Amino acid sequence: MKPSASPLGRSALPGTDPPAWRPGRWRRHGVSVLAGLAVLGWPGSVCWAAEPAPAAAVLQAVHSVEGITEYRLPNGLQVLLAPDDSKPTTTVNLTVRVGSRHESYGETGMAHLLEHLIFKGSPRHPTAWAEFTRRGLRSNGTTWFDRTNYFASFAANDENLAWLVDWLADSLVNSFIARKDLDTEMTVVRNEMERGENNPGGILFQRVLSTMYEWHNYGKSTIGARSDVEGVDIARLQAFYRTWYRPDNATLIVSGRFDAARVRALVVEHFGRLPRPAQPLPRLYTLDAVQDGEREVTVRRVGGAPQWMATYHSVPGAHPEHAAAEMLALVMGDTPAGRLHKRLTERGLAASTWAWTPALHDPGFVAFGAELAPGQDPLAARRALVESLEGLQAEPITQQELDRARTRWLKAWEQAFNDPEQLGVGLSESVALGDWRLAFLARDRVRALDLATLQRFARERLIPSNRTLGVFLPTEQPVRAPAPAAVDVARQMTGFQPRAAAAAAEAFEATPERIDARTRRERLGGLQVALLSKRTRGEAVAATLRLRVGDLASLQGQQQVAGMLAAMLDKGGAGLSRQQVQDRLDALRTELSVYYRRGVLVVDLRSRREHLPAAVELAAQLLRQPAFEAEVLEEMRRQVLAGIEQSRKDPAAMVAQAIARHGNPHQAGDPRQVPTFEEQEAEARAVSVEALRRLHARIVGAAEAEFSAVGDFDESAVVAVLRRTLSDWSAPVPHRRIADPLWQPSPARLVIRTPDRQNAALMARLPIALMDSDPEAAALMVANAILGEGGNSRLWVRLREKGGLSYDVGSRIRWNPREPHSVWQASAIFAPANLAQAESAFREELDRALREGFTEEELGDAKAALLKFSQLSRAQDEDLAAGLATDLSLGRTLQWSAQLEERIGRVTREQAHAALRRHLRPDALVMAVGGDFPPP
Repeated sequence: MKPSASPLGRSALPGTDPPAWRPGRWRRHGVSVLAGLAVLGWPGSVCWAAEPAPAAAVLQAVHSVEGITEYRLPNGLQVLLAPDDSKPTTTVNLTVRVGSRHESYGETGMAHLLEHLIFKGSPRHPTAWAEFTRRGLRSNGTTWFDRTNYFASFAANDENLAWLVDWLADSLVNSFIARKDLDTEMTVVRNEMERGENNPGGILFQRVLSTMYEWHNYGKSTIGARSDVEGVDIARLQAFYRTWYRPDNATLIVSGRFDAARVRALVVEHFGRLPRPAQPLPRLYTLDAVQDGEREVTVRRVGGAPQWMATYHSVPGAHPEHAAAEMLALVMGDTPAGRLHKRLTERGLAASTWAWTPALHDPGFVAFGAELAPGQDPLAARRALVESLEGLQAEPITQQELDRARTRWLKAWEQAFNDPEQLGVGLSESVALGDWRLAFLARDRVRALDLATLQRFARERLIPSNRTLGVFLPTEQPVRAPAPAAVDVARQMTGFQPRAAAAAAEAFEATPERIDARTRRERLGGLQVALLSKRTRGEAVAATLRLRVGDLASLQGQQQVAGMLAAMLDKGGAGLSRQQVQDRLDALRTELSVYYRRGVLVVDLRSRREHLPAAVELAAQLLRQPAFEAEVLEEMRRQVLAGIEQSRKDPAAMVAQAIARHGNPHQAGDPRQVPTFEEQEAEARAVSVEALRRLHARIVGAAEAEFSAVGDFDESAVVAVLRRTLSDWSAPVPHRRIADPLWQPSPARLVIRTPDRQNAALMARLPIALMDSDPEAAALMVANAILGEGGNSRLWVRLREKGGLSYDVGSRIRWNPREPHSVWQASAIFAPANLAQAESAFREELDRALREGFTEEELGDAKAALLKFSQLSRAQDEDLAAGLATDLSLGRTLQWSAQLEERIGRVTREQAHAALRRHLRPDALVMAVGGDFPPP
């Protein structure tokens, strides 16, 4: 429902997006694919007669910018090709320039509902969702204010590419928009809406925008009004579809590895035959008037933490001054350098702060916010938030603040541009603005922005009469912001000079044999190393460092301490302040994150060839010499407490905690036990700087550790840094893995009531006496894939496709590679009123699978999907780096994965059924449901 987080389309840097409801997060429902029209005579479908386009359609080259070439078909379809052989993956993205901005009265949510319905298929592709799963395509569809896009990534494959282009073209003009599909999908969309109602930040965001915009559709949620979604008329929905879904309103983007000539031929073959409607596209013209006074809105809901949000009207994304809006959001909202962080978070007035400005087709907004922890004063936070924003005239922005923001923004832009998947999807945002080249013009405008322009923009926009925070208050002498105005995109592009295209990268086939042959493995003291060097676009590299730490005794009662320890390792140390660490990372064009999982500290790095050695050295210094500053600890504590408070009333979180604790034999404080929310809060409040230092000094070292890197780097230079910084580092308490023997809880059905929550959750759990290396593991993997993984699984089809009960449903197995204690787990979300239906359908599908087994078609599709998703994972450098590090700790190479894939390929229908019957026992399940259910 929301857009890509790529800086190619909008600002989306760490610390600048609002927490919990970040609009950059793609929805998980998969490919809500394209809208189209069915052929004449198809029952219940749209019928639209049109003359075919000439068979000899020609794809005409139009523009070429930095390695991306634009083409046009005579029917108006725009095509962007962005070849990049650095990864063996292809991303195909179709962007239709229609979103919630284009909806009329009574039509709210139509663009998003079409995104769902189009996945229901077309005459040539009636089971598109199942095909995506069978072909191993990682796919999604998103709708936002100005556009809808449908995209898929897959291991480079001519057959998949041809199928996908054919499907996209057929869907654009021949999709089923049928009454029978609307009846079930409408309830799925409503369930998605209900899930959003459980998010206080998302609800606050919507209420603020609806107060901010009086006439423009940016004030209406993309998902639509509940009454519109529930009462939508199929004929009106079909008319909306015919109006906007057409080749002259669409852009096909192909990025990654592909044969450009082959793609052009496929486009001509499949899209070239589509007609160009004679009716011109409607012209939209509504703009809000200048806001004439402060506005305020209050949302009261059960659960969650207090939050403040202040928004100010801004310019369209194509406007020259949008660069100033981007930099203003970073100057104010960045962490830890941003003014809001320093004025609110560091002073204990808020748990966290953020800022965000989307690039929109029409005049948009700049938003700022603060999330509070329990006990913090909302009025004091409000006062500090508004004073910080509207006090820039008295305390002007400095050149240092602008330079730091510019460096961070350009680093993020460069990282997105060098990733073919982010590039292929992120270009949707500039397409929606009116010209895809705006992605590059925006970068150049950020580079050229001067301090005077930024300060003037802040002075004109961050004023009381332009603010939406709360209630309207009249003023005697109102100060007006500049009047909103449309932007002439063609004029903005006049004089634009594109930069040189990036150098071609290596074409690398990510097969297990190829990976093993290219990976250098060695041991440096207690540190095991796996290095896979290859040329990549932008000389990008991903690396992972895993330190296995502590034992059962040293980690007893230390889960919050260990978690906060990890969170603070990148926030100061080795003589550098928190800000100096961040500035150093920005200078090295490196992203660094540290987190803790039971007994393992994990450091993830994304960098470039020339900077990786220095980045690794910086990470090692921070690990060995952390600062553990008291002010940072208090900030971390407030954020942890805010998260705990949010979870206390969340059905999904409460169900997960209850089901994990039921029958758990371990005592409180044991790392294998899941603590209650009360225990989490008490431990978080008790964490001290001294406790962090003691635990670090006792258990953290590299005597048992793994490092892996995949991408473009100098192996010898990296090995030299690792040997110098980590090979001699050990801890007083040696690591001993905490055993996790199988335990079987008693069967149960747990009911958790959560008042005033419009979405409910179901979870089922069953321990399994298997390891991932057991002979029967492959058969159980295949059986579970048929039962609950992907868009063609039994649970998905029953609860979502046919029943319209759930937005998200499925099952998975958490495999244990060290001992026979894996866990099968299933989950679903639904409206509380549908509890009986959802639970009944869930149990019936389990019973049917156990009783009847599977078909040969299901078996083949499941095996193919498992193998193709495995191939896709190996093609992602970040995933591969993490996998290599894990394999080092297990004593495995990619040959083990190849052998597992061979075993999966040999699984028979009888073996899959037998494995499921042997290990999945419905009478032994622990099931938990949580929601606003009526009393028994």
